[in-house]
Amino acid sequence: MERPESFAQRRDRENEVVLDAATLPMKRFFALDHDMYENGALPAKTKELLGLAASTVLRCNDCISYHVKEALEHGATREEITECLAVALVVGGSITIPHLRHAFAFLEELAAGEGGT
Repeated sequence: MERPESFAQRRDRENEVVLDAATLPMKRFFALDHDMYENGALPAKTKELLGLAASTVLRCNDCISYHVKEALEHGATREEITECLAVALVVGGSITIPHLRHAFAFLEELAAGEGGT
């Protein structure tokens, strides 16, 4: 599995390539995606957990990695992330199990990088 530092660097580099070539509508979509996860009626932490559940059901490991990291940075606990992933499993069914494995492995990598917290 890709390490959290490598994931962040790759994501930033690839986003830069996309945005350099992007049309105005593409740039607007990226901006909308960014803005949607800001605090609003729902706090950013809740939105990141919603993104994590949706990404798990949609089976996007890059998105799962991103939302696990962001949820933690916005104050989500391991228990909240676990419960979020449990909801995703119920909604998405057994086909999401490989993506749950990815989410928990990435969560472990992040914890190990922070001294095992």
